[in-house]
Amino acid sequence: MPLKDPDAVAAIVSTLRRVHGDNIARVLLADGVSLAALIDAAFSLPIRNSDAVRMIARALDSGDFSFTPDIRPLWRVRYIYEDRPASMRVLDMEILTPDRTFASTEISLRLSV
Repeated sequence: MPLKDPDAVAAIVSTLRRVHGDNIARVLLADGVSLAALIDAAFSLPIRNSDAVRMIARALDSGDFSFTPDIRPLWRVRYIYEDRPASMRVLDMEILTPDRTFASTEISLRLSV
């Protein structure tokens, strides 16, 4: 099955490989990686916070990852910002569905190939 957004997938693969190495990244993509672990990995890279957030959001929207628990078809991301006046620095993300809100630790993503 061809990827819908290969650039988004490549960015996530690259992030996991840089932080965890090839073998662990492969396992995380095949077995599932928590959104929290993906956020931590992206925020540990030497890139701007906003670029890391966009990379993750693009991957979530790509349709190339399956979610556990299944949150589709209706969901959206809520960003948790640093508790400082006028701060736009994202610290975490939550997934909102019509039924409930999921913390980043409750969502697992697996590459759908």
